[in-house]
Amino acid sequence: MNNSLSNTTRLIGAGLRALLVLTVITGVLYPLAVTGVAQALFNNKANGSEIKSGGRVVGSELIGQTYNLPLKKGEEAPAPDLKWFQPRPSNGLGTNSVNTQYKLILSGATNRSGDNPELIKWVTDAKAAVVNDNSTPTYKVKSSEVPADAVTSSGSGLDPDISPAYAKLQVHRVAEKNNLDVKQVEKLVEQNTDGRTLGFIGEPTVNVLNLNIALKELTEK
Repeated sequence: MNNSLSNTTRLIGAGLRALLVLTVITGVLYPLAVTGVAQALFNNKANGSEIKSGGRVVGSELIGQTYNLPLKKGEEAPAPDLKWFQPRPSNGLGTNSVNTQYKLILSGATNRSGDNPELIKWVTDAKAAVVNDNSTPTYKVKSSEVPADAVTSSGSGLDPDISPAYAKLQVHRVAEKNNLDVKQVEKLVEQNTDGRTLGFIGEPTVNVLNLNIALKELTEK
């Protein structure tokens, strides 16, 4: 009986010591080491890929955001501020009451099939809005020119990038709203277009936040 109790006590003691050692290693030392390496070698990415403008953080390279006018009384949703380049829709988040328009409580897609009447209406209405918003007295947008990312949300609903085609579609409107030459704005788009990863993976993209920061700097010169 005494031997059995002694063995049980030793086993419990060994287990507790192992628990303590593993807790210190995996719960303290390892996280500190990983955090230290990340901060030393990948500081910006480790801190959320923050983007700064004017000495303050204005967003993240990884998360999209809206560029809207203040919400007016009686409006269900704020109107887009058309002096800025606009991101792709975030309807994926607008299908629930918890989260809409690039808020970070959760993310998700619309989960609607291609022939879903609600999705078809969203896309149809979005395309009409893109054509209307981006047509100027000197440049008329055709419905056939509207790219898919201009009227659909990404799988997460938080995509910060748009296609070069959608950015170029907005050039004339942005130039007119900011009293800039079209060539100046086209150059901004070219300068803020990122190529394929490693030269062959994915498609070229334009980060909307970086592009709008460049636009702001140009208008303030």
